Amino acid sequence: MKGDALDPKALIREAYRIDGITIAQCRTIFLDWALSHPDGADPKEGVVQLLAQYADQPADHPMTVTLNEGLGSADAPRRRGGRAARMLD
Repeated sequence: MKGDALDPKALIREAYRIDGITIAQCRTIFLDWALSHPDGADPKEGVVQLLAQYADQPADHPMTVTLNEGLGSADAPRRRGGRAARMLD
């Protein structure tokens, strides 16, 4: 195991080590981390633990910003039918 139980691939750890990493790159890393999260485990709890683990990092680091965004609630998808579905927003 490269990382630890919370970050087995050490994706998050490496993101904090990359100088000049962008928010877009951090979002890609976060997505990879989330997709490889164990089935049945609460990903939000994992994010809370990661934020605690990296609490010594700057609050404006792109990975910290991304992790905080990961705690936000996703809006439930809504179905749009009829004319509204065919019209561009």
